[in-house]
Amino acid sequence: MKIAILSRRKKIYSTQRLVEAAEKRGHSAEVINTLRCNMNITSSHPAVFCSGKALDGYDAVIPRIGASITFYGAAVVRQFEMMGVYCLNDSVSITRARDKLRSLQLLSKKGIGLPITGFAHSLDETQDLIKMAGGVPLVVKFLEGTQGIGVVLVESLKAARSIIEAFLGLKVNIMVQEYIKEAGGADIRCFVVGDQVVAAMKRQAKSEEFRANLHRGGVAMSVEITPEERNMAIRVAHIIGLNVAGVDIVRSNRGPLIMEVNATPGLEGVEKVTGVDVADAIIRFVEENVEQEKDKPKK
Repeated sequence: MKIAILSRRKKIYSTQRLVEAAEKRGHSAEVINTLRCNMNITSSHPAVFCSGKALDGYDAVIPRIGASITFYGAAVVRQFEMMGVYCLNDSVSITRARDKLRSLQLLSKKGIGLPITGFAHSLDETQDLIKMAGGVPLVVKFLEGTQGIGVVLVESLKAARSIIEAFLGLKVNIMVQEYIKEAGGADIRCFVVGDQVVAAMKRQAKSEEFRANLHRGGVAMSVEITPEERNMAIRVAHIIGLNVAGVDIVRSNRGPLIMEVNATPGLEGVEKVTGVDVADAIIRFVEENVEQEKDKPKK
C-alpha cells in the first residue's frame, strides 16, 4: 500500500512514528508538505502536484493538518477525496473539529454532556454571557485554537467584562464557558481510532496553570477510563465524523463533559505514557478501510 502523510515537517514525532509503523507493516509512506501542494481543479482529471510532480497512485492519505493551515490543508485533503483516494479523516470532519463552536453545537444537538457555553457578537451582551456561564471564574476561548493557546481563565467580574469586551471589540470570535472547578486542572485525552479508544491519558496542569495541555507544561499519566467515558469519546468522534480523534473529557460533579475534539492529536505524549503503539493502530485501521473501499462496487 502506498500512503501519503500530509505534514509540514518530517521530523515531528507523530509523523515519524506513522512512517515507521507503515514501513514496519510493509507499506511505503511518503511525507508531503501540505503547503507545497498545488491543485488542478478540473471536472475530468482532478490532480494534486508537489514541486512539479503529480501526486498519484496513493491508496490512502493520512492528514496531519496544523491549526494555522486548516483552510488550505482541508482543500488539499478535499482534492485527494475528489481523486478517489481514501482519506483517514476527511476534509469536512477536520474543519468541523477546528471550529470549537460548530463542534459543540453538533455535540449539543446529540445530547452529549458539555460545559455551559455562551456565544455572542454584541458588546451589549457581555453581562448576559457572564451570567450564562454561571459567573466567575469562567473561561474565555478563541473559536479556533490549539495546544491551549487562546484559552483564558478569568477570576473576577471586572476582569471578565474587560477581557470579553476587548476581544469582541477586536472582532475576535470567542466563546465563554463555565469553569469546572472540581476537575482540579485535569482532563483526560481519549485517543479514538475507529470504534475503539486505543489509549487514554490524564493530563494535570502545573500548580500555577489551569490548562492541562502538555504544551503548556501539563504532566501526563496513564488513567483508567470508565465505560461511560469510553462510549462518550467514541460517540463524539463519530458525530464530528472523525476516524482518528483526540477527545478531551473533564470529570465534573454531573458526570463526564466534553471539552474539545482534536482532528490531529499528537502521538508522543499518549504513546510514551501508556506504552500503546497508537501509530500501529492507525495504520491497521487504514489497511482495513482501504480494503473495504476496494471491495465496494463502483458507481
